[in-house]
Amino acid sequence: MTRPQKIALAMDPVRTEGVLTRHLLDRLARSCTILAPEPLQSFTQGQAPDVLRQTEILITGWGSPAIGRDILELAPNLRLIAHAAGTVKGFLSADVIDAGIAVTHAAEANAIPVAEFTLAAILFANKQVFRFRDIYCADRNRSRTFPMTSHPLGNFKRTIGIIGASRIGRRVIEFLKPFAFRVLLHDPYVSTQDAAALGMESVSLDELMRRSDVVSLHAPALPSTQGMITRRHLALMRDGATFINTARGIIVKQDDLIDELRTGRIDAIIDVTYPEVPEESSALYDLPNVFLTPHIAGAIGNERELLGEYIVEEIERFVEGRPLRSAITAAALETMA
Repeated sequence: MTRPQKIALAMDPVRTEGVLTRHLLDRLARSCTILAPEPLQSFTQGQAPDVLRQTEILITGWGSPAIGRDILELAPNLRLIAHAAGTVKGFLSADVIDAGIAVTHAAEANAIPVAEFTLAAILFANKQVFRFRDIYCADRNRSRTFPMTSHPLGNFKRTIGIIGASRIGRRVIEFLKPFAFRVLLHDPYVSTQDAAALGMESVSLDELMRRSDVVSLHAPALPSTQGMITRRHLALMRDGATFINTARGIIVKQDDLIDELRTGRIDAIIDVTYPEVPEESSALYDLPNVFLTPHIAGAIGNERELLGEYIVEEIERFVEGRPLRSAITAAALETMA
C-alpha cells in the first residue's frame, strides 16, 4: 500500500466556503493526510513554513497567496498544485510549471454554471423577458404587453453568435444543440471544418455581429483580446439584438458599449465589467435595456461543491498514477483566461 500523500490548503476560507465540504474532506482523507484543517492564507507566517515543508499536494482556491520560485523553496516536497477554481493566472508563476510541479484546476467544473447562466440569458433575451416584466409591472395590466406577443420574438430559428470556442464557449454550444438555433462562431483558432463538425458556421467577427440575434462573448482575457469589441462592432448589431458578456469586462470597450446602449437599439446582459465594479455613476446601473449582475455566472452557493468535487477527483487520479484531466502546461498558461 502506498504512503498517503500529505495535503495542505491555501485559500480564503470565506470566499471558498462550500468548495470543500465535509464529505469531500473525508473522501480526501481516505487516500491522503491533511496536514492542517485550516487553509493557509500566508506562506510565511505562523505554522505555514512548517506545513509547506511537508506538503506534497497543495489545494488552492480563490484568495490563495501568490506562488512563485520563492515559495517553491519553502516546499521541497511539493508535487501537485490542485486549484479548486478556474484560472490560476492571478497567483501562479510559470516558474512552478517549469520546476516540474504538476498543476491542475477546476475550470471545467466552473464552466458548467457559466454556460447554464448563458443559456438562460439567451432564452430570456430572445423572448424579451425583462422588457415584458418592466412594462407589465409599470402598467399593472396587459394593455401593452399583449400586443407585444405578436411581435417577431421567441427562440424558434434564432441566430446565436458565439465569440470564442473556449471551454465555456464550447459548453454553451453543447447546451444550444437541442434548440432550433442557427449558431455562428468567431474564433481565429478554429478552422471552418472544425466549426462545421461542431454544428456551427465559422464567420468573421463583423459578420457574426451583423447576423446574430444574440451575441455571447466567451473569449479569454489576453493582451491580444483586450478591447477587441469596439463601437464599430457594436454598431453592426441589428436593432433589437442582445449582447451578453459572461467572459471578462476588459474584452469590451465599456464606454463604447454604454454609448451604443444609450441609443436603445440593442440590449445587453452583462455579468462582468471593467472595472470589476462600475463607478456609482455608471449608466450600466440605470439603462432600461441593460440587465446587470455582479459576476455571478460562475460557481456560487452550492455550485461551489462542483469545484471541490472536480479537484478531489483530480487528486485521486494523481495519487493513483492516472493522468490528470485538466493538467496545465506552460504553453496553456500563456493563452488561458
